[in-house]
Amino acid sequence: MKVFITDPIAQEGIEILKEAGLEVEEHLGLSPEELRAIIKDADGLVIRSNTKVDQDLVDAAEKLKVVGRAGTGLDNVDIPACNKRGIVVMNTPGGNTNSAAEHTIAMMLALTRHIPQATASMKAGKWEKKKFQGREVAGKVLGIVGIGRIGSIVAQIAQGMKMKVIAFDPHIHPDMAEKIGVELVDLDELFSSADYVSVHTPLTKETKGLLNAKYFAKMKKGSMVINCARGGIINEADLYEYLKSGHLGGAALDVFESEPTTLENPLLSLDNFICTPHLGASTKEAQENVALAVARQIADYLIKGEVRNAVNVPSVSGEALSRLGPFLTLAEKIGMFHAQIAKGGFEEIEISYEGDVADFDTVPVTVALLKGILTPALKEEVNFVNAPVLAEERGIKVVEAKSKTSEDFTNLLTVTVRASDSTNTIAGTIFGKKEPRIVRINDFRLEALPEGHMLLIYNEDRPGVIGTIGITLGEAGLNIARMHVGQDPGHNRNVILLTVDEPVSQNVLDQLKSKDGVTSAQSLEL
Repeated sequence: MKVFITDPIAQEGIEILKEAGLEVEEHLGLSPEELRAIIKDADGLVIRSNTKVDQDLVDAAEKLKVVGRAGTGLDNVDIPACNKRGIVVMNTPGGNTNSAAEHTIAMMLALTRHIPQATASMKAGKWEKKKFQGREVAGKVLGIVGIGRIGSIVAQIAQGMKMKVIAFDPHIHPDMAEKIGVELVDLDELFSSADYVSVHTPLTKETKGLLNAKYFAKMKKGSMVINCARGGIINEADLYEYLKSGHLGGAALDVFESEPTTLENPLLSLDNFICTPHLGASTKEAQENVALAVARQIADYLIKGEVRNAVNVPSVSGEALSRLGPFLTLAEKIGMFHAQIAKGGFEEIEISYEGDVADFDTVPVTVALLKGILTPALKEEVNFVNAPVLAEERGIKVVEAKSKTSEDFTNLLTVTVRASDSTNTIAGTIFGKKEPRIVRINDFRLEALPEGHMLLIYNEDRPGVIGTIGITLGEAGLNIARMHVGQDPGHNRNVILLTVDEPVSQNVLDQLKSKDGVTSAQSLEL
């Protein structure tokens, strides 16, 4: 079998593929058209961030069985397209954790001590000692947005430099933060208290543009911002204005909204701004780690059928997958649903298996549920292998119960999630042989296909309200593909799950919530 490598990886990884008996072809720097012309011969594909595995490439890849990303981010891979073709998508989470954390600290120190500017000055033949006076980081407050794997290591290094570390992360339990020695605060307190703010979250709908003028205005004069996570989390236009005005003392970015960035980016004109070209994972050790990991994973899959670190396939046998497949899908969708309606950090997940499914090995189903719950916050960092570990690291208690009888359905999966500020219950079943359905949301009974761009609306159960909702969506140009209504007759309330053809904007949500009879409206991505 052939494995194509289309982005540079360490030679050690290439040797592992060859030693496994695979034929390796390196095709570096190809245009999308050139790659599509030859991809039909590939059984495996090794990429980094430059290769785009889009629908067109998947359609042309007649034999492709597995895509392996030497790294974590999968923004360049169309996972739904791979799912339809049965192509396994793997990544290598954790291989570049230390490198990214160390780069963050290096950027903070370089920014604080004006190292890039002083170097440029000396190379220009100057000796401007007074101009580049810096400050100590010891005794200062570091605010970390996102205290996952990388954020935790940044916190530990900063504590070693005698900094006080505070953090915002709605997905981590306070007990876990206490073990790390980090004080959890809300965003307002973090920005108003911190001398430095460092970002360590994936780019999601919630984190896009999270650091903007609203929070820069709250920061102390002279404070600094670092982003070595994902471009787009910081609003670069707002950052430019606050750096130019002198309110912010400096900023260091390793990632940008659009990459590669160019001299047209006004940030590059500022003396109090330093940057690197997405070097967070660019160390010899990190590149060796991810190359070795992705090569072993692809070789084991193509030769032995073993699946590791796949983001779209659980690690179960083919026979088990045929029985459990629909339940894995259902569980992951229920988890994603819960993650988007929960308020506060997750504390406990209670899973009840009722009916025939109770006779199965439900461990993979529980893992799929955990992956779904963690995916909206962690994106590509979570997969079917590490989901239980990440849940444990966040102090999430998981409780399972089984019953061979189910009152209303042949099989029923009921999941209750207790978060710090909410408790919700969602139940689902399989219709026919493989059709997942949500049949309960808290006190409401309904029958909904959990898929696509969805709207969750609570409203008063009286004439005209549902019509108003439909008119509002129609005026916004949104087509309703499916609508499911659940009633709570005792309280004259409805819950409505709508599937629409495209994501719902915040403006449309605000319009819906302003309508008489509409209690709440929330967009969901399933």
